[in-house]
Amino acid sequence: MKPILPGATLGVMGGGQLGRMFVHAAQRLGYFTAVLDPDPESPAGRVSHHHVQADYVDVDALAHFAGLADAITTEFENVPAASLEHLAVARPVSPAAAAVAIAQDRIREKAHFVGCGVDCAPYVAVESDDVLSVVPANLFPGLLKTARLGYDGKGQQRVGSRAELVAAWKAVGQQPCVLEKLMPIDYECSVVLARGRDGLLVHYPPQRNLHRGGILAVTEAHDQALPDDVAQRAAQAALSIAEGMEYVGVLCVEFFVLEGGALVVNEMAPRPHNSGHWTTDACDVSQFELQVRTLTGLPLNPPRQHSPAVMLNLLGDLWFLEADGVRPDKPLEPRWADVLKLPGTHLHLYGKVEPRAGRKMGHLTLTGDSVAAVRSTADFAAAMLGLPIPLTE
Repeated sequence: MKPILPGATLGVMGGGQLGRMFVHAAQRLGYFTAVLDPDPESPAGRVSHHHVQADYVDVDALAHFAGLADAITTEFENVPAASLEHLAVARPVSPAAAAVAIAQDRIREKAHFVGCGVDCAPYVAVESDDVLSVVPANLFPGLLKTARLGYDGKGQQRVGSRAELVAAWKAVGQQPCVLEKLMPIDYECSVVLARGRDGLLVHYPPQRNLHRGGILAVTEAHDQALPDDVAQRAAQAALSIAEGMEYVGVLCVEFFVLEGGALVVNEMAPRPHNSGHWTTDACDVSQFELQVRTLTGLPLNPPRQHSPAVMLNLLGDLWFLEADGVRPDKPLEPRWADVLKLPGTHLHLYGKVEPRAGRKMGHLTLTGDSVAAVRSTADFAAAMLGLPIPLTE
């Protein structure tokens, strides 16, 4: 494929914050943009040149969208793979529908990891009643996860026995699931990479992540975030997973680091990822610019990190913090002006009009000259905003 040069129109399926940041990156490089999303107030749709307000399976809307865009990507993995396949008949699409379909199904995803020689937690696919009686006893206690449409900790139940497994499976409507053995997790990390159509792979330094309530809360990206051997093993495993799919686009692979240092893969996201948001402020090329480059066939330069960084996720809960024991009945803006007085603060709000508990409203990236300075400022900013302290486990 010849490179698609600035002046063309790039399309993105999905209008959330990841689509919004893709649109900004594309526009900065001189591209026009189009978004397909059913929400008239979608963050990406509000800033794009074109917004097709339609369902992701609307055939007429897909045809119109393909007529607007010269190449198409996606901002979240639950866009129907069949729609991406349909679009690919007319336009270059990355990531490919086949890769997105693997990420949409935990059973297929884990089988892919195993096929790539990457360790994951011991598991079994639960797709029928027959499996329940033969699940190995050493998988308890475990997590029962729905095979499809699970994210941010949703669709997961802890089960400690066969009886609890049976009850949990009935509670999710006996839909396909995986039962995954609970492992002694020390901490979590992830790798964000990009692979071009020519097979060239580049990646960012692996980053350390802290989740609260199943949602990413903090990412640390600096030379003290991970031991060198863990970072090297995580990067190599992520590259193997991408190569195994002949992946094109930006991919994030998330890992658990177990007590003792063993590394197991958790899941992957076929798109830019929350844990890579720091790249916009601490690297010469952001994950969203790499998404543009992989989609258009522009050269992939290895990204360079110029500053240590800590990223804080900002949920809608911050707009409803209690003061003097009273929770406001209407959202109150957090202390942005005070936070922005701190050195090296970069505030990114996503243009969502209604704050809600658990809703991702934005993120704050802290950069500086040293790891100690960045961590100190991050702690100060978190305390100012009412985020839990400490920022590490």
